[in-house]
Amino acid sequence: MIPLIVTLVVVVIIAGFLIGMFNSLVQLRNQVKNAWAQIDVQLKRRHDLIPNLVETAKGYMQHERQTLEAVTEARSRAMGGGGSVAEAGKTEGALTEALSKFMLVVENYPDLKANQNFLQVQEELTSTENKISFSRQNYNDQVLF
Repeated sequence: MIPLIVTLVVVVIIAGFLIGMFNSLVQLRNQVKNAWAQIDVQLKRRHDLIPNLVETAKGYMQHERQTLEAVTEARSRAMGGGGSVAEAGKTEGALTEALSKFMLVVENYPDLKANQNFLQVQEELTSTENKISFSRQNYNDQVLF
């Protein structure tokens, strides 16, 4: 009788350990998914701000049509590039590059830089970029954990 009780206790302890380990893995997986969702929210916010930025700049930047189209095209690819994290990274990298070029071109237009609407959208975009960076760091921390 005692060997049966000892065996039963050992089985219960092992089962409890396995259930606890499984629950921990599920919790970690959910934390990683949540961290990615936070990045995705900020990326969507950035996607929503870009048309406002481009519209504000269009009136001032008549000769920079190619730059404006590059930003719009990169945004479209980034919005449609759901798929994997790697694909999203590529399309978002291209969008970031297009936005960087756009901001460099903006430096040549002092009237645009003084426009309140443009400054407001640019500030929101900068704030969103900071939130994206923070969310990426959180995601990386969760993946490493």
